[in-house]
Amino acid sequence: MKPSLLNSLADRTVVGGMAGFTKLGYALRSGKWNQLPRMEGRTVILTGATSGLGRAAAEQLAALGAHIVLVARNEVKAARAVEEIGASADNPNLSYEIADLSLTHQVAALADRLLAAHSEIHVLINNAGALFEERQETAEGIELTLATNVLSGFVLTNRLLPRLQESAPSRIINVSSGGMYTQGVSLGNLQWDKGEYNGAKAYARTKRIQVILTEMWSEVLAETGVTANAMHPGWADTPGLEVSLPAFRRLIGPLLRSAAQGADTITWLAASLDMTWQSGGFYLDRQPHMTNVLPGTDLTPDQRTELWRMLTKLSE
Repeated sequence: MKPSLLNSLADRTVVGGMAGFTKLGYALRSGKWNQLPRMEGRTVILTGATSGLGRAAAEQLAALGAHIVLVARNEVKAARAVEEIGASADNPNLSYEIADLSLTHQVAALADRLLAAHSEIHVLINNAGALFEERQETAEGIELTLATNVLSGFVLTNRLLPRLQESAPSRIINVSSGGMYTQGVSLGNLQWDKGEYNGAKAYARTKRIQVILTEMWSEVLAETGVTANAMHPGWADTPGLEVSLPAFRRLIGPLLRSAAQGADTITWLAASLDMTWQSGGFYLDRQPHMTNVLPGTDLTPDQRTELWRMLTKLSE
């Protein structure tokens, strides 16, 4: 599925594309959407599931009857989310796993538990992410934004790939951000240990990496029955936005989408029968969009190979 001419033109104008990130863009596109199919018997792994987009996606997927494993860091919040979402959707097939996704050894252990507990995994949604104002390193010595937003999904996806292939047709969904349009990837400064750190740019760079990895997984998994797609939610009003970008939230507050509106494309990518064999795309409001608007934001094939090598080494 390729971006339409109208979407491509809007994306290239940047400002026109950003106008579509608001709740007005959602309202314009959502009027003709079809009802999504039921998901009974489908097992979904969803990270970052206790608040914001993750919580909204969990509620929508539960309403479709999916068996959902919510991955979270806080057990109290996770247990409460499972209870509340399950009761609201009348869906008893919810459970949770606890892991600090900024630590690769915990992500690896999480993957082992998921593989032991679930003979089939049909959908993996890498949603967990965060923006940090100051540069920090994890206990494993990795820059926190890269560890949380990129390495967690890189390790979890690669470890679960055999089970996803066994469960095909299955899907990988990476939750990116429209902010990735503004940034490329600096392989020479992947952990931002050179120069002055900028939290918003570091976040956008990791979201760019997520899209690149999506395209790489899509190529590797061709003909396996496993698809990989990325999406961005537009400008959605979430707790993460309130904490990380309060000035931006105040500026465009009336135009922000709800978390449910932002999460809709996650749920659509997970459930829609139309997406069974579509792979390698970047979606907003159930429509494919361009990934590169500004020059210098993509990587060459050799640079992509080097990125994969560097992430592999960091995750060992």
